[in-house]
Amino acid sequence: MKITPYASIILVLSILFISCEGEVLPKPKGYLSLEYPLPKYAKVQSDCPYAFDKNELALIDPQNNCWINLEYPALNGTIHLSYVPVNGNLNQLLEDVQKLTYEHAVKADAIDPTVYENKEQGVYGMVYEVSGNAASQAQFYVTDSTKHFLTGSLYFNARPNYDSIFPAVMYIKKDIRKLVESLEWKH
Repeated sequence: MKITPYASIILVLSILFISCEGEVLPKPKGYLSLEYPLPKYAKVQSDCPYAFDKNELALIDPQNNCWINLEYPALNGTIHLSYVPVNGNLNQLLEDVQKLTYEHAVKADAIDPTVYENKEQGVYGMVYEVSGNAASQAQFYVTDSTKHFLTGSLYFNARPNYDSIFPAVMYIKKDIRKLVESLEWKH
């Protein structure tokens, strides 16, 4: 039996028509699901004039003059802490922190400041949460207004891509809040 060109076209179209019965759906979007351990906090004691609670996940890398880096190897991020004694220069220290923070406004989507005050411990400060593709995702300072000034910055060891680092940012921002809330000055 010989198949004519007309019959072969009808056969191919019939096969294509029959094979397309199922509904075609796009694949659902996949979302990154990262789970971090619940934080366990311990008091950091040192010869420096301050103490605070830190997440056990963070490693302490002491620098000079009571400056400390809290490194998060699993999250590829670091909180850089810088201590400066106040010697009549509080206004200049505050201006420097604000200038550094708002330098990130060029790449940031938003900078959200939150005032912190603990009169019992003599701790006053500000936490700046930065969102967007800025180099730093959080900046903060705390002071007693007369002797002590501690500032901190959160940086990741990667090119800033806010969507990618967002889970790690949120995790470490909770640690920053805990650090600020637990801070005590040594007199």
